[in-house]
Amino acid sequence: MSGKVFLAFILSIAFLATGCDQNKQAKIDATRTSANETVNQPDSVRDNSSESPASRRFAATTDDSTIHESRRSAITQAVQNVSPAVVSITVTEVLEGGRRVYNDFFNRYFIVPDREFSSIGSGFIISKDGLVVTNEHVASANAKKIVISLPEGSQYEAEVIGTDELTDLSLLKIKADREFPFIKFGNSDNVLVGEWSVAIGNPFGLFKTAQPSVTVGVVSALHRDFRPNPNKPRVYLDMIQTDAAINSGNSGGPLVNSEGRVIGVNTFIYTGGTSAGFVGLGFAIPSNRAKKIIAQLATSGEVKKSYDLGMETTPTTYQLMAQNNLPAIMGLFVTSVNRDGPAFESGIVPGDVIIKIGGERVQSQMHAQALFREYEAGEKMKVELLRDNSRYETVIKLRSKVRGD
Repeated sequence: MSGKVFLAFILSIAFLATGCDQNKQAKIDATRTSANETVNQPDSVRDNSSESPASRRFAATTDDSTIHESRRSAITQAVQNVSPAVVSITVTEVLEGGRRVYNDFFNRYFIVPDREFSSIGSGFIISKDGLVVTNEHVASANAKKIVISLPEGSQYEAEVIGTDELTDLSLLKIKADREFPFIKFGNSDNVLVGEWSVAIGNPFGLFKTAQPSVTVGVVSALHRDFRPNPNKPRVYLDMIQTDAAINSGNSGGPLVNSEGRVIGVNTFIYTGGTSAGFVGLGFAIPSNRAKKIIAQLATSGEVKKSYDLGMETTPTTYQLMAQNNLPAIMGLFVTSVNRDGPAFESGIVPGDVIIKIGGERVQSQMHAQALFREYEAGEKMKVELLRDNSRYETVIKLRSKVRGD
């Protein structure tokens, strides 16, 4: 083969190889272009033959259903179960008149007439026949008219079955011949610090409808005691503290756990003097304490101790202590003792001053009564006494009242 022929052969092979590479690159470029065009096309233009419309609808439905179910929780379920039994309470009371008031303008005295005023609070139904629990400061024995509003829109008048100013609880009865939705008390002894707590009620009485408002928090603390305010006779012991917002109008409504059981009765807030609104410190009467009080109110309309100490007392005053040559100290001055009673058997005599009950410092007679209620017949009560300027301790063995006492 001559040199020219061999050179021509080599050039032809190179040309063929170049052509193949160009065709291959052209096919790759065409494929990329087609893919880009498909991606950039609107959904209505793309070829989705591999995914049926039914499959797309199923995927969308599944996503919506998952989102919807994720919104439901133990809290929403508890609220759904409890809300129908939470009521709004409107109370009309009469402020007694009859006082003589001097008017400078007319230069004469006028008799002030009776005046009606209304207040609003919350409560909850605890039986199908319409028993309602609320705070005593919401509905007291002086109420002239009580109207119960249910979330579904119906309204009924109610009557007071019994009240207890000391624990701030009232039991009402709806005047209606029908069955009502109701909720049950839980066991406040099993409440855990940090668990969910839900306060339900009608804050500030803002809304004409009785649909309750819901606030959620946690149980912040247990066994909180509040010393008595001289201007307010109530004594709050062993309270549940929560950061679920409780405001005026929520009083008397339920504090429930994530299981929808009532663990407390919403009662008051502590503002620390900063404002009249909620600052994260709300308090509820424990359900176990409320159950005991409500049971007695349902039976007799009042709360009585199951035992009799067998002594009479009066709160200490500066004048009383001076007359008996005793130091000024808060407590109960013993005025008389029954020789057949437990107090006499424990060594207590007239002239003693009870300054501690069960290790708790006595702040007032009302406070002492609250402490006495912590005991039942058959238990032992330790008390500290002041006698002749010396302190003594004794134990009173409590026994049941004699029938008829």
